[in-house]
Amino acid sequence: MSEDPTPVGDSPFRSEPSARDEAPQFVLPLVVRIEKAEPPARTDALETAARAVLTILADKRSAGEGEWAGAMRDWQDARIRKVVRRARGAEWRRAQALPGITVTGKSAEVRVYPPVPLDAWPKDLARLQVSGTDLDDPEPPVDADPAAPVLWLNPDLGMSAGKAMAQAGHAAQLAWWELSDEERTAWRDAGFPLAVRPADPARWSELTGMGLPLVRDAGFTEIAPGSCTVVADHPALRREPHGSGRAASTRPE
Repeated sequence: MSEDPTPVGDSPFRSEPSARDEAPQFVLPLVVRIEKAEPPARTDALETAARAVLTILADKRSAGEGEWAGAMRDWQDARIRKVVRRARGAEWRRAQALPGITVTGKSAEVRVYPPVPLDAWPKDLARLQVSGTDLDDPEPPVDADPAAPVLWLNPDLGMSAGKAMAQAGHAAQLAWWELSDEERTAWRDAGFPLAVRPADPARWSELTGMGLPLVRDAGFTEIAPGSCTVVADHPALRREPHGSGRAASTRPE
C-alpha cells in the first residue's frame, strides 16, 4: 500500500503541490511475511510495522555518514511514502537477503528497507504483491495501556491490513519527529512499546483536537484524500490541562 500523509504547514506530507513534489521521489519499502498456514494477527502486524519504521529511523546507518543516511535524507526531502508488500516461502527468503531490518512481533514479521526510488525497486521486492494484504485478529486485542504510546485508528474508515500498516507507520514516524532526543532514546531503549487500536467512535473527535500528531491520507488508494486516519497518542506529546504543556504539533498528518 503506497500512502502519503498530508498535514498542514511546512511538511513533507503536504497534499497540495510544493517544492517537495519537484524533488526525486523515494519510497520506504516494508514487507510483511504472510504464510498461508500461519498468517499473523492483524493488530500484531500493524504494531510490528510501526515498530519497523521507528527501528530504521533510529538505526545508526540512517544518520550522519551512515550507509543509509543519504537515501533517508532524499526520502524525507520529498514526499514520504511507504509501500507494504507481502511475501511467503521463497519470496520471503529472497526478501530477507536484501539489506534491511526484520522486526518480529508476537506472530508477525516485517522487514523494512532503506528508501528506494519510486520507479526503481529491487527486483525481488518489485515482484511482490501489494493488493489483497488483509488479516484478521483471532481474538479481540486487549485494551491499550493508557500510560504507553497508542496509535488510534479512525473507527469510521475501513482499511485493508496493508493500508493500515502504512498508516500506523506514518503515525509512529510523526510521533518520533515530535519527541526530544532524550524522549526518542528512552522509547528506543525500551524497545519501542506501542499499541495500535481502533478509537472509540465517541472519542475520535476529541483525539483529533488534542494537538497530537495526526495522519491525513493523500488519497492514492482506498480512502478519500484528506481523510484523518491515525492519531499518535504518545504520553510525552500529550498537552497538559489549560495549555501548560507542550505546544500542539505543527505537522498534523
